[in-house]
Amino acid sequence: MMTLFKTSRRALLGLGIAVSAAAALGFGTTPARAETTLKIGWTTSDGEKDPYAITARQFAKALEEVAPGAFEVKYYPNRQLGDEKEMLEGLSFGTLDVGVITNAVIANVAPSFQLNDMPFLYSSEEQAHEVLDGEVGQKLLSDLEAKKIIGLGFAEGGFRHMINNVRPVTEPADVEGVKYRVMQNPIYIEMFKSLGGNAVPMAWGEVYTAVQQGTIDGLEIPVAVIESNKYPEVTQYLSLTKHTYSALGLLMSAKTWNTLSEDEQKAVRKAASMAIEAEREIAANNVKELIGQIESEGMKVNEVEDVAAFRAKVKPVYDQFRDQIGADVLDKTLKQVGGGS
Repeated sequence: MMTLFKTSRRALLGLGIAVSAAAALGFGTTPARAETTLKIGWTTSDGEKDPYAITARQFAKALEEVAPGAFEVKYYPNRQLGDEKEMLEGLSFGTLDVGVITNAVIANVAPSFQLNDMPFLYSSEEQAHEVLDGEVGQKLLSDLEAKKIIGLGFAEGGFRHMINNVRPVTEPADVEGVKYRVMQNPIYIEMFKSLGGNAVPMAWGEVYTAVQQGTIDGLEIPVAVIESNKYPEVTQYLSLTKHTYSALGLLMSAKTWNTLSEDEQKAVRKAASMAIEAEREIAANNVKELIGQIESEGMKVNEVEDVAAFRAKVKPVYDQFRDQIGADVLDKTLKQVGGGS
């Protein structure tokens, strides 16, 4: 089982780096009373393998390493602060300090974020990291400033895959006629339409029962969420389509940000970077373990070999959303990933 802590020489080395970072940022190594309380919210579970929860807890852990005693982080999982739309509003108004928010929801207030929802754009996690940690990612995060939100970086929800009770998906024709729940997001709707599927926008809280009762045939979802929400109990097929990379925005309210000293702001940036790096590693290891677990629980799992066939079918989606994303951003990304669609 993957643990959240490294051991032996690596742990000691990491501790040394953290102590050095704290000193460099102007914080001592002697614990003191926390001066700043940060409320961090997310909508999914507080489970050990939930990528949202891992991001939140790694952020708090890193903050304590780089700024001992300067921050107290309070967790609000499981939609305690509302759905993601409400949490985004809270970040903008300053009633929520930090949130871990799904990219597709962020795209509703910052259209350039639709880039990450484009189907079959990234071929690997490493490719997505390169884009999101670079110039393109910084451009997306800066677009949030107009909404009074500070973008700290992109954690990893993992690739989204198709699960259903009709048939495995190995080629585009396998999607045709199947009723898939999608997020209430136009790119997801258009993607399934372009593949011949029946896209059914539906709130997350209704989905499990809808699959169980046969109202829908399936949905698209990351591996970690399949397992944590018990979908192997009601769904037969998992096809590793990797059709969309699920980027998770680690975001802070600008109102909260502006109350921090320059040293505290540097600490937050450093902690966010450390947390994202750790979360990505943990998430990658969890996916390998979870796929085996899902198979052991009875789901039939298959790979998709001819990704090019899917990319050809979804090209109209790129044409439709090009201007909303920004032609320069989309073109730069496609060049970086070697053609994308």
